[in-house]
Amino acid sequence: MKKSPFTEKASREAKRLIATGTTVIVGLSGGADSVALLDLLASLGYRCVAAHCNFHLRGNESCRDEEVAKSHAERLGVEFVKVDFDVPARRKSTGESVEMACRALRYEWWEGLRQQLGNAVIAVAHHRDDNIETFFLNLMRGSGIAGLKGMQPRTGCIVRPMLGCTRQEIEEYCRDRDLRYIVDSTNLENDYRRNRLRNIIIPEIEHQFPGAVEGIARSIRCLADNYEFYRDCVTGAVDRYMSPDGSIDVAAIIDREPHRRMVLFEILSPLGLNMTHVDNILDCASRSGLTFGGYILDRGILRPASRETAEERIVTLTDDPGFEVTISPRGDFSPTRDPMTIYLDEKVLDGDPVFTVRPWRKGDRIAPFGMKGTRKVSDLFSDAKLPVDAKKRISILTRNGEILWVIGLRASRHFPVTPATARYLTITARKS
Repeated sequence: MKKSPFTEKASREAKRLIATGTTVIVGLSGGADSVALLDLLASLGYRCVAAHCNFHLRGNESCRDEEVAKSHAERLGVEFVKVDFDVPARRKSTGESVEMACRALRYEWWEGLRQQLGNAVIAVAHHRDDNIETFFLNLMRGSGIAGLKGMQPRTGCIVRPMLGCTRQEIEEYCRDRDLRYIVDSTNLENDYRRNRLRNIIIPEIEHQFPGAVEGIARSIRCLADNYEFYRDCVTGAVDRYMSPDGSIDVAAIIDREPHRRMVLFEILSPLGLNMTHVDNILDCASRSGLTFGGYILDRGILRPASRETAEERIVTLTDDPGFEVTISPRGDFSPTRDPMTIYLDEKVLDGDPVFTVRPWRKGDRIAPFGMKGTRKVSDLFSDAKLPVDAKKRISILTRNGEILWVIGLRASRHFPVTPATARYLTITARKS
């Protein structure tokens, strides 16, 4: 095999991560990254199983991807297995985004294969550029150090031998080896955040500041090393402040910990809460009755909340499991009549507002879209002829205490999408 930066780095890492005699399940999409990974591992003598997922999301392209993946495996004499997935059905049952549904289906299937095969690992084709994109996405989400450390070469039984290789090195390897691969047309579209990072933002950073991308990659490696030390320092906090019943003593954290924000974040992030939740909890520590991601705050103690006790919860609108939110340019505006969806000008996010979801209350009033003045929410129920049990299930989305949406029934006229709107939010309430 001809020596190249890719072969030297990926071969060295593969030998470090994968013991001789181990069966390797290789996630094979048919793209350059996975095609190169399978070719390299097979050339190193590993017994490989090429595992292809067909999500049937791109019509004929999905069938083409499967054909390319299968022919590549056959050319190498590698066992090829594939599975067909119904992504819409998965999303209907879980409320996940398309990307998250595909990811979950993929990894669940790979893990099932691994258990069937026994002594096996799962090799995925993530590379340096993927890691940098992930770093930026987590940075913009307000992630802590756990998100900024990026992906690791090994996570349990999942290995990433190409994490030190660039996309350019991988594509050069494919050309040198005359490997056929497909280009996913959706990767060329800039409708998704990751694609905009990949195709526009990161190349511009490198253009303006040559060498910046390699510097970011080095910083990610440093953060990964620092994270291990950091975790050792904060692990004891869980034992000090979390009771066996899952309650968290926020008041004690505030009283005793100089780095209270980070301590609380490390306790709460595994529970699905983010830094915005942490800040809201610290600001509201003396209050009672507010819930955050399944926990209810009760005079300095954060307790697991049941449906019966949860009355009002502060939400991070663009990162809350109860909502699916996308932000789009005004030119794409094409509203539907789905009662579980509303459209708001992006300015609704200006000024760091507090959004809450709560049950409707007697006396609630909304400024309905398309009308002057306000109306009682209870009058909307009468107009819609809602039965009593349906009224009990109605929730309200508020911004700084002002009603934006009687969910599933009526939006307010605040922050409408107009010809002057630059970007807008599509907000869909997920069924609980």
